[in-house]
Amino acid sequence: MFDTDEASKGLGIELVEAADGRAVATMKVTESMVNGHDIAHGGYLFLLADTAFALACNTHGPVTVAAGAEISFVAAGRLGDHLTATATERTRYGRNGIYDVTVHRDTPAGPEVVAEFRGRSRVIEKSRENR
Repeated sequence: MFDTDEASKGLGIELVEAADGRAVATMKVTESMVNGHDIAHGGYLFLLADTAFALACNTHGPVTVAAGAEISFVAAGRLGDHLTATATERTRYGRNGIYDVTVHRDTPAGPEVVAEFRGRSRVIEKSRENR
């Protein structure tokens, strides 16, 4: 799925890992991602978290999309920040799932949380292998 995700790749998002309901993706905050307050635009933080969410919920095979999501911005992202989004499956039931994503930046003192995201997924098709 990530191989054909031009939106994410166009922003420099990199896939670190994805397997068994979990995914990790990274992104560096560039000049074009900073808003008028000189902080990372929330839409880019959401997009990074949403990408990790999509990767995690598609690890099971069936084509799965977002049914909804929300994000809480905990700290401002800054120009040059290297952000990591870690998505974890909380539960799946029927064709639905719930995933939590933590976005953090690397600092000399260790990871600092920038945002918390919760996504709700919905399976829309059988697995690519079983079409």
